[in-house]
Amino acid sequence: MHKVDHNKNIIEVENVSFGYDRKENVLEDITLAIHKGDYIGLVGPNGAGKTTLLKAMLNLVTPQKGKVKLFGTDIANFEEWQRIGYIPQKAVHFDANFPASVWEVVMMGRSANKKFFQRTKGADRVAVEEALRKVGMWENKDRLIGDLSGGQQQRVFIARALVNDPEVIFLDEPTTGVDRHTQDSFYALLKKLNQDLGITLVLVSHDIERLTQEVMHIACVDKTLTCHVSPEEYLAESQSLHVRGEDVKIITHHHHT
Repeated sequence: MHKVDHNKNIIEVENVSFGYDRKENVLEDITLAIHKGDYIGLVGPNGAGKTTLLKAMLNLVTPQKGKVKLFGTDIANFEEWQRIGYIPQKAVHFDANFPASVWEVVMMGRSANKKFFQRTKGADRVAVEEALRKVGMWENKDRLIGDLSGGQQQRVFIARALVNDPEVIFLDEPTTGVDRHTQDSFYALLKKLNQDLGITLVLVSHDIERLTQEVMHIACVDKTLTCHVSPEEYLAESQSLHVRGEDVKIITHHHHT
């Protein structure tokens, strides 16, 4: 079975606090390390700061206090963004009439790292094909993105995240609005990416029950970090406290192989 390298932190969040404008902080003194090869679920109630924490790890928001490191480098100085993949919350909620093919959408992931005058090269085309094959969408390369099902669109956006051969992929509520069958297929793909390709996954979701069946670790966020445990420990401790879902308040930090 795929194992996590606990000696290699690829994401380090150190005493991070963040608030919008001058309002009360959304995040308060968060410290969290994510190891190479991990598959971690970020859970917590609405408004708890899960997405904000994800954005802090991507340098989309800047903490008022604390710091974030990616691959040992302070995020303010980090430049190797091709090592990072990101699937935002609204990735598949776009204009269905947008006239782009599957191929073009995935190629956009390569173009993001180029100067505006640089043309695509043979290596780009190879990377797009490999990414589409990994997610089982190569045969659909010429179809318009708006003509695909929600589940197919998900796979295309994963391919776009994969096209630069990233070491970690961040996903924000990726299964919102899709049916159970599509979710099953989606989680099977994520497991393959993590276990077969060794890609670290950081996944925000409200579906705690499903996450406990899929991820290697769960981090509970409710303004502060209230737990960072294995799914088994999370279930055992939440049951012992007779709490479920959004009411979970476990204050503990363990790390596991």
